[in-house]
Formats: sequence, C-alpha cells, structure tokens
Amino acid sequence: MAHLDKHAPGSFCWIELATPDQKAAQQFYQPLFGWEVVDFPMGPDQFYTMFRLEDRDTAGAYGMNAQMLEQHLPPHWMIYVAVTSADEAAAKVAEGGGKVVVAPFDVQDFGRMAVLQDPTGAVFSVWQAIEKTGIGIAGVPGTLCWADLSTPDQETAAAFYSMLFGWEVTPGEHDTSGYLHIRNGEQFIGGIPPSAHRNPNAPPHWMLYFVAQDCDASAAKAKDLGATLYMGPMAMEGVGRMAVVGDPQGAVFALFQAKAH
Repeated sequence: MAHLDKHAPGSFCWIELATPDQKAAQQFYQPLFGWEVVDFPMGPDQFYTMFRLEDRDTAGAYGMNAQMLEQHLPPHWMIYVAVTSADEAAAKVAEGGGKVVVAPFDVQDFGRMAVLQDPTGAVFSVWQAIEKTGIGIAGVPGTLCWADLSTPDQETAAAFYSMLFGWEVTPGEHDTSGYLHIRNGEQFIGGIPPSAHRNPNAPPHWMLYFVAQDCDASAAKAKDLGATLYMGPMAMEGVGRMAVVGDPQGAVFALFQAKAH
C-alpha cells in the first residue's frame, strides 16, 4: 500500500463519477470497494461526494445536472491528469488537434482544472493542484491502478498525448498484440488497446481499472448490487484477471486482480 501526497505531472491524479443518482451510486460503490462516503454541500440541493479509504481520498462523485441529462451524456467516470498549469495544457490542446470542452477555471482553493477532448473524441480533465493533490492512496483494493484509452485511432491519440503530457507510448517488449503501453517518467500508468479490440459503437473514452483482491468475487458482488457485467471475469495471460462492469446507473469501469508473483 502506498500513501500518495503528490502526483508527478502527467500522472493520473483524480477520478470522478458523473451520475444521475449520487445516493444510489454511494450504495453501490461503498460496499463494493469499502469506500467511506463524505458529502460536501455545494449549493442548494447539491453536494459533492468524496470517497475515501483509510481516511485518504480515492475518488469523487457529483450529480449530473439537467443540462447534461438533456444532452444525453451517459453516466461516466472522468480521469484527471496532473499538470503544472491547466492554462498551458488547455492552450496546447489545439496544436495536437484536440478541443477545450471547459476552459480552465478555479475550484475554490483546491486547484485549477480544465476539461479537454483528444482529437479522436475521448474526454479527460487536467488538474493543477493547489490545496488538493487528488488521490491519496494506491495499491489496495478499491484504488485506481491503470487506465486504458478506447479509441478508433491509436496513432493519432498516442501522438496527441505524447505532445501534451510527454508520455512515452510504445508497444511492450515481445508484444505482438498491438497494445501500446503508456509510460509517464519511469512509471507505466495505462495503455491504448488496438482499435480492433474495441466496441465500434462505444464513443472513445478512458476506461478506469480498480484493484480487486479477487476479481471473480468482486464481479459477482457488483452483479448482486445491481451492476451489469459487460465482460469477464477473464484471464489476461501473464498479467492477471479482469472484468468490465457497468454500475447500476450505467457508468463503466474495470476490475483488475494482478497475477500473484
């Protein structure tokens, strides 16, 4: 287990659930991952949910507003990437053919953020930490451990993120699957699967992986709690076991159990 006090630029530093029903989401994730739930008021009838493990922040959630629902935005998990300047990151996005969805703005004294879209259509956020650095714990069940970019154009996406965050995006050694690994500095943080493996009907998106002590047991528990199992649990040779889950409101994520060494 690792307690995290800061995040290197280019690393995944926060994750946030957009859901039409915060209370129902809490009733799903709290027993599934053992997350504690802390609600912070955010104006009339609105609150921000902080999920925590061992008194450290692990994820956030907010209720989707009427405008988001009218646009038929699906419930989703958003990934945040740590940056030294949200404004600089937003300014660079156009160079790589991406778009600024929400221009940089301050989140109280916690930090500054922007919502961006890569040239292939996947949406992500950047976070310039001031008081809040983001995820405070890693390496235990219920924490983020990886993220995959589902995109129809691996090459364009790889070039864009390398330009924006300095990521190294390369095939694995002796790997003929076409899967590209994302390395930020010395750390492998995620990947870009070959487009042949993706559901062509799904919009491009970032898929988050959460640590599961026992993938099969967690997948079964998720199902008991009202989730949809889209895939698995299944073995990934030499890596571990995984399953793809849709929570009861429809937000999709993956469970991952690393192979015992």
